Amino acid sequence: MTGGCVFCRIVARENPADIVYEDEDVLAFTDIYPKAPVHVLIIPKRHIESLATLTPADTLVVGHCLQVARGLGERTGYAARGYRVSCNCGPEGGQVVYHLHFHFMAGRR
Repeated sequence: MTGGCVFCRIVARENPADIVYEDEDVLAFTDIYPKAPVHVLIIPKRHIESLATLTPADTLVVGHCLQVARGLGERTGYAARGYRVSCNCGPEGGQVVYHLHFHFMAGRR
């Protein structure tokens, strides 16, 4: 855990979040600044700064994050209608929180 990381503090339950999914390796919670009717952030519990810092050891947890996104599509009823999964990387890519996270968004084109 990185002490200054807001997402690590959510994982540690030091900051509140509306958690919609959790298992041993991944946490998903509602974005507090939603850009779509359904906007969930999916994060590995282990601190990984960004896509740019991934190592081969991160492959399984990143794949698991995407499987969680697929499951959210099913649970929210958007699997057949469609949804978006995105990941911002670095300052020019729009990354604001430097803890790897995927945006699951649905309900708006």
